[in-house]
Amino acid sequence: MFASLRAFWSQSFNLPAPPLTEKNLPDQKGKVYLITGSNTGVGYQVASILYSHNAKVYVAARTESKALAAIDSITKLHPKSTGSLHYLHLDLSDLSTIKASADDFLARETKLHWLNNNAGIMTPALELKGAQGMDLSYQTNILGPFLFTKLLLPVLQKTAASEPAGSVRVSWAGSLATILLAPNGGHTWKKGKDGLDELDDTIGKSPIYGTTKSANFYLGHEFARRNPRDKILHTTYNPGNLASDLARHVSSIQRFFIRGLLYAPIFGAYTEIYSGLSPDLTIEKDQGGFIIPWGRRGSVRPDQLAELEKGEQGEAAKLYDWCERVTKQYQ
Repeated sequence: MFASLRAFWSQSFNLPAPPLTEKNLPDQKGKVYLITGSNTGVGYQVASILYSHNAKVYVAARTESKALAAIDSITKLHPKSTGSLHYLHLDLSDLSTIKASADDFLARETKLHWLNNNAGIMTPALELKGAQGMDLSYQTNILGPFLFTKLLLPVLQKTAASEPAGSVRVSWAGSLATILLAPNGGHTWKKGKDGLDELDDTIGKSPIYGTTKSANFYLGHEFARRNPRDKILHTTYNPGNLASDLARHVSSIQRFFIRGLLYAPIFGAYTEIYSGLSPDLTIEKDQGGFIIPWGRRGSVRPDQLAELEKGEQGEAAKLYDWCERVTKQYQ
């Protein structure tokens, strides 16, 4: 309880100025970045900042027309950029399509310096399902990013081999919900039709959303733990309480009460840029860490940290294994 209250206060009010913005970000010429969900909201702002500093940016999104409109808008905002913007089709709610998206990227690029798993969905109707019939939030926020990251891991490892340790990164989209809404231990299980454990999708919209955000924190930690020699830095971020499209499934009454807590999406972009590019973060100190607004080291709840300490016997490892089992046929 006290950990949640402290997190809510420290990550919502009297926030310090962001340490890394478009004003002091170094030139990004020669870097290749892939930002999921960057056709709108925070992801759009991240792509815009990177492109304005001459990076090559892949705008990964489900709808081509929306991605191309975003690319056109960003290009017009920064006419002097020597970078480039490219559309990559990605539908995280359909596991059967994700390998084709990863293969498309790999056919075009031999390097990837930052994979930002920014895309996600928040509290959709419980009857909505992903293409494989599972809970839409679990497919879009957990299984899709897991599979996409797993398929791109070889190019990330190859890039990291010739770059300074920790400069090649994978960022995972967390939230204040990681702390406030996730069940004890991060998630709960139920028995599936095959008799094996699967994430419980009967716990309600808010706990499901919290589960997905806690899961991303666990996955970032597990990818790092299971690949200790690849020099890739994994972090999870709470971008902040933002007035973005992510809240489109939130009721009008809820939006009315939370509007005073919301900041412009650009501030969330600063959090994500810090997670992906700040030289202050290192593998030695920050591997698997949790970044809070607008670019600071933070932490999750004691019960979640305790699961990490259990290693292969903890909930983080069990969650990773579940993701591996569910997505194996699509790898």
